[in-house]
Amino acid sequence: MEPILLETALSSFTETWSPRIVTSVNDYDVRVAKVEGEHLWHVHDHTDEFFLVLNGELHIALREPAGERTVVLPRGAVFTVPRGTEHKPYAPVPTEILVLEPTGTSTVGDRHDEVPDHVDATTGHALA
Repeated sequence: MEPILLETALSSFTETWSPRIVTSVNDYDVRVAKVEGEHLWHVHDHTDEFFLVLNGELHIALREPAGERTVVLPRGAVFTVPRGTEHKPYAPVPTEILVLEPTGTSTVGDRHDEVPDHVDATTGHALA
């Protein structure tokens, strides 16, 4: 095992909404992704989803019992979407994120809207 520079990992691909697995911690994947524009409404029924914004800005719309709201994550911010919460990430500018999820978790969750062509429904790709 060798150290992995996130900058190098992110420069190894160009696709948006198509995460790469940089390492694993216990039963979790550490993924990096380039994102821009809208993802889709989806829910992870059995796991929380952790986001860290490396560069850019990420908005996450949430549908909660009290109503709908949006959190805005600038560079360096972290946020965890609780399991069972319907959410929709959106990046108004090209953004790079790190996501922590259990190995095998789908990027489009357990329940979701129709998957648009620009979103990769995957459990993560290995680094090239």
